[in-house]
Amino acid sequence: MAYSEDHIALAAEYALGTLDADERAQVETMMAVDKDFTAMVEAWQQKLGVLNQMVGSVEPRPEVWDRIKAATGLGEPQAPLVLPEAPPPAATETVAPAAAVDTSNVVRLSAQAKRWRNVATFTAAIAAALVAMIAVQAYRPELLPDGLRPKPRVQVVEVKTPSVPAASGQYVALLQKDSGSPAFILTVDGATRNFTVRRVGATPEPGKSYELWLVSDKLQRPRSLGVIGGNDFTIRPVLSAYDPDTVNKATYAVTLEPEGGSPTGVATGPIVFTGKLIEAVPPAAPAPPR
Repeated sequence: MAYSEDHIALAAEYALGTLDADERAQVETMMAVDKDFTAMVEAWQQKLGVLNQMVGSVEPRPEVWDRIKAATGLGEPQAPLVLPEAPPPAATETVAPAAAVDTSNVVRLSAQAKRWRNVATFTAAIAAALVAMIAVQAYRPELLPDGLRPKPRVQVVEVKTPSVPAASGQYVALLQKDSGSPAFILTVDGATRNFTVRRVGATPEPGKSYELWLVSDKLQRPRSLGVIGGNDFTIRPVLSAYDPDTVNKATYAVTLEPEGGSPTGVATGPIVFTGKLIEAVPPAAPAPPR
């Protein structure tokens, strides 16, 4: 339901407590029959409730009470009350009745002006209270009740310590056949698990490619590490997909596959060279603290 400005002002003044007895009775009658108007009055009461939380009770100093008593004439014993004598009755005169004047509009406009002056004063008080509350929250939050104090801001700072590279060694495997001369030398870096294959004695086979395989009990089948290139060195990082224990204990085998490698991902050609890693260079000792 849409309410007029007078209704809104009545609800605000009822919550503020500035209405006279007749106006309060009017508001309470409307609240008894109109739930929406009751909700509007309750909304004003909630808005004004914060003002009570911000103002504490203050006991005036004794000298203030003395001034109040002096100003109101209560500081000294009161003189006996003397009623003034009634004036003598005036001679009865016959006065012609004046023309009737309709003053209802004047009374209504005066009441509206008074009501809106009260609402304007109340709005200014709310604005001043809010400004004061914001200032207190910013500079003296300990003066506010617990419900109005700003929550402390918690800032999480992540401190990253520089990573120290793990000490690692270098591992080498001689890929050969029947303890003969090595065909390839496999070198694995213990930290990165990148590997390098160095061609030594293997001879190229026309229309064929050498393919390197990792064989481990931890794997269901041998895994291809790629075709060994035709250059003297082949460098690849594929061992980083396996844990160090698997890399260090595995057997490395070389098969002879069709050119470009096995087309099925499973070794199809004969195993021509095998070997296992041994530690060639131990891990570097950590530097002593300074």
